[in-house]
Amino acid sequence: MINFAQKYRPQNLKDILSQDNLVGENGIFRTFIAKNYFPHTILFGAAGCGKTTLARVIAKELELDFYEFNATTIKIDEVRRVIKQYQNALNKPLIFIDEIHRLTRNQEEVLLPFMESGEIILIGASTTNPYYTLSSAFRSRSHSFELNRVKKEDIEALIKKVSKNENIDIDKEAIEYIATSSNGDVRGALNLLESASVVSNKVTLDILKTIRSQALRDGTSQSDSHYNLTSAMIKSIRGSDIDAGLYYLARLINEGESAEYIARRLAIIASEDIGNANPNATNLAASVLTIVSKIGFPEARIPLAQLVVYLASSPKSRSSYEAINRALEMVNNGLFLDIPENILPNSKSYLNPHKFGGFVKQKYLEKELNFYKSLKIGFEKSLAQWLEKIKNS
Repeated sequence: MINFAQKYRPQNLKDILSQDNLVGENGIFRTFIAKNYFPHTILFGAAGCGKTTLARVIAKELELDFYEFNATTIKIDEVRRVIKQYQNALNKPLIFIDEIHRLTRNQEEVLLPFMESGEIILIGASTTNPYYTLSSAFRSRSHSFELNRVKKEDIEALIKKVSKNENIDIDKEAIEYIATSSNGDVRGALNLLESASVVSNKVTLDILKTIRSQALRDGTSQSDSHYNLTSAMIKSIRGSDIDAGLYYLARLINEGESAEYIARRLAIIASEDIGNANPNATNLAASVLTIVSKIGFPEARIPLAQLVVYLASSPKSRSSYEAINRALEMVNNGLFLDIPENILPNSKSYLNPHKFGGFVKQKYLEKELNFYKSLKIGFEKSLAQWLEKIKNS
């Protein structure tokens, strides 16, 4: 049986759909390729938008050997064997890793030296933003590019072309349904056309709806995207609106988002937006992250919902979040203070607070700094009172 998705996979840059900002006449990828250069790259975007296809085309344009792996089944030793083959070669391999967000930290660390040395060109693909799923070390060695959802009109044009080539009789109404219900997923559109053509060479709307009664998940417009729903959930929780938080959680679950991704986002909220106003929020978030990684859906919806309710109900404070940002900004701007002699290792002038009833005044910084500003909200108020008592004891 002919696989339409494979048969009509683009073989060159001009056939890539809806990614003009990357592969159009003035697209950045065209510029890279024209100069025989390509950086380590993470392609992210919705399913079926052409991430794997684009990686293959890049390898073809650069005349590089292409090796494809999936992070869910990858064995690092296999990657090492591929790289070893090119140790004394003039060319380097293009290593493609699908679902790259599923790499473990250890696997990432194994790949980092090869990326650093330039022995390989690495391209990863993910449906999630790498900012939230890959380590900072990995991201600093690569560039991330978001692929657009394939436009409805581009899918319609492709369906017309394939139908003509395959002698399939299909009317305008059926073409529009395939394009609309596929929600930017070219693979999904071609698979639907293929299945319908097996039923009858005359593809009708009724046949299509029998095979696919609803649009593919993840919404029907750009405004319903993964990122907007995630943002809406976060802002609802930050605004203490339990029902809104639960609604957007339900949307994310319904549209196929992974339980681990949702739990990670909630863990960030617990620390960033609640912090020490209710430190137990971080503990609960860590527990939920562990639980959902073990049980998965549908049961994972229960601890996730419990966490959303708890976070939305908690007092909110960004004191710790803003404090570390201030500290990092000062360090990034070149503030490097000498460590006072009294707190250096093996210092004879160090005063151990335990020998002075829990507190003794001594120098910890060469100059006075003030990063942390407690809002004294929730448990932060108790922490401020404790600190005051300690220093006045």
